[in-house]
Amino acid sequence: MQETLLEVNGLKQWFPIRKGFLQRIIGHVKAVDGVSFAINRNEALGLVGESGSGKTTVGRSVLRLYDPTAGEIWYTSAEGERIDIANIEQAEMKPLRKEMRMIFQDPFSSLNPRLTVKDLIGEPLIIHKEASGRALESRVSELMTAVGLDPNYMRRYPHEFSGGQRQRIGLARTLALRPRLIIADEPVSALDVSIQAQVLNLLQELKDELGLTYLFIAHDLSVVEHMCDRIAVMYVGRLVEIADSQRLLRRPLHPYTEALVSAIPPADPEIKLNRIILEGDIPSPANPPSGCVFHPRCLYAQEQCTQEEPHLEEIEPGHFASCHFARELTLHGIGEAE
Repeated sequence: MQETLLEVNGLKQWFPIRKGFLQRIIGHVKAVDGVSFAINRNEALGLVGESGSGKTTVGRSVLRLYDPTAGEIWYTSAEGERIDIANIEQAEMKPLRKEMRMIFQDPFSSLNPRLTVKDLIGEPLIIHKEASGRALESRVSELMTAVGLDPNYMRRYPHEFSGGQRQRIGLARTLALRPRLIIADEPVSALDVSIQAQVLNLLQELKDELGLTYLFIAHDLSVVEHMCDRIAVMYVGRLVEIADSQRLLRRPLHPYTEALVSAIPPADPEIKLNRIILEGDIPSPANPPSGCVFHPRCLYAQEQCTQEEPHLEEIEPGHFASCHFARELTLHGIGEAE
């Protein structure tokens, strides 16, 4: 039996909309609206979807950078204790910060330009009283070597490094406290393609060597396929499909996933893509459509879709989808020809 490291149940993250002199609440932006999933120890779960789907908000809520509106976030600590992160005080989060870390999207803005690499990587060690003096410098040197950086550069500043090197600095900082769970928020989207491959391979190697668990947030399905054991697809704050990576990409059960998969270029250039172009824009989470949130853009929508909200259910063993007609539709997977 695999150990469940993180279990999210019915997570909601609503942000109030205020108006007028008295700043009265007139509505809510439902950035995350009832999301549930679990991640096993030493597993990588990919969270994908268009911009504005709520992916990053899920990651920040899991780390309690946002206080969740509702729901449960059960985390199994190194001591084996199950803790509902969503319902504890912020002060109680400090010991867990060592075990749960985040890699931010922009490798430059996430680093203080006035601190040297030594100070940036060593700061978490000082805050949690893990090392100081020569021991601190030695640990920083180890971390820089682990992520492929020359320790001789530890007294340089972030602006003296390339984008890929800065992301490695951020990764070394993330690894400083030997975390068990890492939330990787678009960790390679700001990098050149050649550098992306280097960072992704490094993340994969560190996962295997250190037994790390990833919640890998991205919008590029080809990147997620390379990195993740399972993939969860989000749309307007809700999970619409979740399954094993290969199964989801080759046999999607939700029309939105089919559209995302159709944009992945096949390895064989002779294969002509059957690209699905969705009409319209992603709806506002402040005013989502009734029924199925995807129905205004869905090629297969019927009257039931406009009135009744589908729920995420297990259509096949380990394959969950939120679609009224998931059992009836025959959708196309990755690299299929016209």
